[in-house]
Amino acid sequence: MLRALEGDGAGKTQVVVCSTCRHTSEAREDGEGLRGGARLAAALREVKAAEEGFAGVEVQDMPCLFACKRFCTIHIRAPGKVGYVLGDFSADAEAARAILTYAAAHAESEEGVVRYAHWPDGVKGHFITRTPPEGYLCT
Repeated sequence: MLRALEGDGAGKTQVVVCSTCRHTSEAREDGEGLRGGARLAAALREVKAAEEGFAGVEVQDMPCLFACKRFCTIHIRAPGKVGYVLGDFSADAEAARAILTYAAAHAESEEGVVRYAHWPDGVKGHFITRTPPEGYLCT
């Protein structure tokens, strides 16, 4: 079922977290019964709240991004910009900071393309796919 975005999040760069993702290929939940995606979403919100530089990024979560072989998966998107799906993250503050740093650069970019030299180390090797915005193709 689809739910329309409302308020400030509708026009911002968004990090959509798969809330049902596993922690690792071996472990679905942690010792407290929480899934990796739920932990990653919480870490993203905590880091975002603590650092002003991430104000232009909205953190959202939804069940299942259908990338189950790539646990702790996120989708970075914004209206009219190239989007990216990334995975294989740890559900911790270090991964959250790297994701938010990349998302903030995505927000500042004209088309959603961030030069490799500006990628934080924590996102390198985590890209699964890029998605063109509706009505466009990447060249």
